[in-house]
Amino acid sequence: MAEAADGGAGLAGSNGNAADYFIDRHMRGGNGARLAFADPWRRLTYGKLHERSAAFAGALCDAGVAREQRIALLLLDTVDFPIAFWGAIRAGIVPVPINTLLPPDLVAYILGDSRAVALVVSAPLWPALRPLLPALPHLRQVIVAAPDGGAAATAAGETGLPQFISSARPQPQPAACSRDEVAFWLYSSGSTGAPKGARHVHSSLRATAETYGAQVLQIRPDDVVFSAAKLFFAYGLGNAMTFPMAVGAAAVLLPERPTPDAVLGVMRRSQATIFAGVPTLYAALLAHPEIGPGAGSDRLRRCISAGEALPAHIGERWREVVGVDILDGIGSTEMLHIFLSNRPDGIRYGTTGKPVPGYEVRIVDGDGRDVPDGEQGELVVRGASAADGYWNQRDKSRRTFRGEWTHTGDTYIRDADGYYRYCGRSDDMLKVGGIWVSPFEVEEALGADEAVLEAAVVGHPDDEGLIKPKAFVVLRPAAAADPAALRERLQMQVKERIGVWKYPRWVEFVETLPKTATGKIQRYKLRV
Repeated sequence: MAEAADGGAGLAGSNGNAADYFIDRHMRGGNGARLAFADPWRRLTYGKLHERSAAFAGALCDAGVAREQRIALLLLDTVDFPIAFWGAIRAGIVPVPINTLLPPDLVAYILGDSRAVALVVSAPLWPALRPLLPALPHLRQVIVAAPDGGAAATAAGETGLPQFISSARPQPQPAACSRDEVAFWLYSSGSTGAPKGARHVHSSLRATAETYGAQVLQIRPDDVVFSAAKLFFAYGLGNAMTFPMAVGAAAVLLPERPTPDAVLGVMRRSQATIFAGVPTLYAALLAHPEIGPGAGSDRLRRCISAGEALPAHIGERWREVVGVDILDGIGSTEMLHIFLSNRPDGIRYGTTGKPVPGYEVRIVDGDGRDVPDGEQGELVVRGASAADGYWNQRDKSRRTFRGEWTHTGDTYIRDADGYYRYCGRSDDMLKVGGIWVSPFEVEEALGADEAVLEAAVVGHPDDEGLIKPKAFVVLRPAAAADPAALRERLQMQVKERIGVWKYPRWVEFVETLPKTATGKIQRYKLRV
């Protein structure tokens, strides 16, 4: 396939609407026949994406949705997601993707908080949410999408997606927008409170594609991307949409939950060249009996991880079994994608690598002063993809977005070689015997044992009220050992690996760990 016209530079003075760069540019270059997306039922070329997103844009305008109003997308990962997302952006309307794994009351909270006037929802997700509709006075239009693209069953006041766009007057040209105009919102996971709506501008999408996508991931037009992280997630939005679309590559979509069986099935069928996952999934895949070279794909050349720090033993084991390194990095909803990462020519497992070109990072103390190498502090970042702030959260916006710097809430150390090492969330750090202890460091030491699938460490008071580490451990299915003996072995392993004072005084074996819908461990639920 030929590379898209305009390269990555775009046209001087062109429309700042992101749809122009990510879709229309490919049409001008004669690349409409290239595959853009494939789900289990449908394939969507760039030409069809242009056609259908233009029809969706026209349908929104015909329905009376005005510029800058919000429409919510509660959509499984099918080709309907890019059609609706880019259709809204084309019309100058603001799409708000919502996590499909959230309970109905949290979905309703986001609908109410964003004042969305329309909702595009996958048919399987709608029945649980429908009873809450009367409490949403701003919501005027519900558009129901059957995952396979067929006609969805609808009730009064609802419209099927094919019907909604079938009679629309297409909007072939994107609405004229400034590159600094808000294009879409993403809500934080809300693991420690109500979700917050981060407002992102049109230029942010291209900024992540030209930094991480081009310079770290090094995506190419012939790549096929499979991201187990979903499109509603900032990480997945870049992986499976903006990065491949920036170069005219293709993405395969999985509407169901990314279990190891489902992921390996997609890898075999699609022969993906790039795979994006999270540490928990990589650990689960390594425990699967069918894991092997390429994780099912003979073409696999790149794997990436984010969401939480990747334990070194998982990366090393993946390289040994699958034959491809994992590029671990950190990003955030507020920064839209990864800004600190390992790179193909500079992987150091156990670290989050170095700043992505185009971003600056610092480690600061409580007064905002830079700390020396080897000392802990909060990671702050500056780059073009930072959000414009939170919707209706002035105090939280001021605490997070301070001038050009975004405060992450993550505690880090930089070593003498310039590599950054994750210590934990600032509110998860433990002070044991007057010394700061990183829960992640203890978890990594525990996870190095062959019996451990995953672990979470929190602070727990001893008999004298002093805080000490307590570990919750999930064992691998095949692990069979005397609990008392295994507990002692794990405690000794931590002492030997990272220090006597850091070992967990209590080790509790559990079936599962509490997690957010995006897979992050909710340590606060373990503090009792």
